[in-house]
Amino acid sequence: MTRFNGKVALVTGGRSGIGQAIARRLRDDGARVFTAQRGEDYEFEGIVVDFTDPVTASRAVETTVGRGGRLDVLVNNAGMMQESLVEDMSLEDWERTLTVNLTTPFALIKAALPHLRAVGGTIVNVGSIEGLGSNPRHAAYCASKAGIHGLTRAVAIDHGAEGVRCNAVAPGWIDTDLNIEFIEGMSDPEGFRRTIGKIHPVGRTGKPEEVASLVTWLASSESSFVTGQVWTIDGGRMAKLSLPQ
Repeated sequence: MTRFNGKVALVTGGRSGIGQAIARRLRDDGARVFTAQRGEDYEFEGIVVDFTDPVTASRAVETTVGRGGRLDVLVNNAGMMQESLVEDMSLEDWERTLTVNLTTPFALIKAALPHLRAVGGTIVNVGSIEGLGSNPRHAAYCASKAGIHGLTRAVAIDHGAEGVRCNAVAPGWIDTDLNIEFIEGMSDPEGFRRTIGKIHPVGRTGKPEEVASLVTWLASSESSFVTGQVWTIDGGRMAKLSLPQ
């Protein structure tokens, strides 16, 4: 496919997992892809950034434009999670999670807007179903992802008339390398896979490539009348009411 021919994309956290799948799909569809992450990326045009420093991270936009000449697509994918009850979490850990998951995407969007405005570009933020519900001990992560969803709507409203669209995806359980490693570290990996599959109406967990398909559609002209939306991609998990055990 060639729907991104001549276009330049920046994907944060594009070296692995969902971000890597997004970067690969954009590249396969014709885009010149830059990725930004903490370490080197030898598959794409990598930019090393520190997501705990929003100013430093936002320079990835200028680096991308400097090398690529333009910016058409920004995908804010990089994030982190720390598990803790509110009363046990330090203020430093709380602020670090919100910085990486919410403040840095804000800074990247702020830096990207002049370039996206010039070409009628798009923003896709990777939120989470935990911006809609919550798992135990995920207060900071849930707060940050709910914030990303809200930021998505605000950017869409403020900049839609300028030709800039902004949407978000809210993935559920996706088989990233981290999640696969987590499962394989259990005493009964196959049993856990069956159990986690049962909470999804489709009977299984998701694949990074499935999230990438949705993200690239939202970034493309095929979704030109779609903005300000949070697209849940969770195999129906959030639609299913729990039953007595």
